[in-house]
Amino acid sequence: MSNVLYGLLWVLFNGLGWLLFRLRTSGRKHVPRRGGLVVAANHASYMDIPLLGCGFPRRLSCLGRQDLFSFPGMKGFLRWLGWIPIRQDRLDRTAVGKTVGLIKSGQAVVIYPEGTRSRDGQLQPGKPGIGVIVAEAGCQVLPVYLGGTHDVLPVDACWPRFRRLRVVIGEPMDFSADSKRFSGKEFYQFVSRTVMARIAELGHVALPKDPSDPFERAAEPGNHPAAGPCKAE
Repeated sequence: MSNVLYGLLWVLFNGLGWLLFRLRTSGRKHVPRRGGLVVAANHASYMDIPLLGCGFPRRLSCLGRQDLFSFPGMKGFLRWLGWIPIRQDRLDRTAVGKTVGLIKSGQAVVIYPEGTRSRDGQLQPGKPGIGVIVAEAGCQVLPVYLGGTHDVLPVDACWPRFRRLRVVIGEPMDFSADSKRFSGKEFYQFVSRTVMARIAELGHVALPKDPSDPFERAAEPGNHPAAGPCKAE
């Protein structure tokens, strides 16, 4: 898709978001103007995808499950918009490789660390896939909280309801120092847990407990001894 067309769609959806859902975005100053980046957000609704695009001042690609839509021609249209299909039954090296390549080329890619939509709107434990991508791309992570999407379009709903929506963008997180302290699965799990804790902070919501995670205490809201924020370029 051309940048001009993407820009027109961005203006259109921002206008609709403001008129229909009283969309408010805070923290745009934290978005780096250039450079590869993982944008990590909570996931509770199909509304998350267009909402994040509206709230973000950079063009985005988005990692999403391969069976997201089954309508004829829809998958081609979504790829045209920047969708990267990924399998959920195993580590999809093809999708991970494409994502890492886009990030290394200077693009911003959206990842939902929870892996699937929350059925009750509450945060779910993150999965280690985001850690794999951060390790291979060597990039920063920008945490984002999306508020109200579950109220507007929950998992089993067919039509949206008119409720307030908000996008809260946090400061970039740098895991380069942590990559020297941890390796492999430990690093992947640390990144996932720490990012989800930061998202919970941004939304002032509870983070679910995951007793299988050894970094549970290290990544609780307000307790981040390692992964520090970075100033946007």
